[in-house]
Amino acid sequence: MNNPNWAVRIVAVPPGEAPLWVRQKWVGLDLPVVRYSAHRKLLAFGVLSIPHSWPAQWAAILRGRAERVAGYAVAAAPAIGILAKASPEAAAWWRENTPHLIAPKRYLVFHEEVCRIADI
Repeated sequence: MNNPNWAVRIVAVPPGEAPLWVRQKWVGLDLPVVRYSAHRKLLAFGVLSIPHSWPAQWAAILRGRAERVAGYAVAAAPAIGILAKASPEAAAWWRENTPHLIAPKRYLVFHEEVCRIADI
């Protein structure tokens, strides 16, 4: 299910390390999916506790500090752009607190239970 022509709608507040008011702003948004994983779960870190370098991330994975998540990966920069249209304040929180995540080849993982397939 790696199709650039489909998206998920966020239908419930996603879990995570961002403040509740920021996570609430995702609800109702359609985000283009990069990758879906139900059976082979995605490895994910918290947005504030993620190690900032690839070697540190791999070391954390080897130590079992990554969470296995059944869910959807979306490219972070475009997702924050979509969020900015709905809530400039929430997008500003992401840009100020997680600038390391808003870059090419960086992804946000949304848990399967807070998403529904959306028509785009």
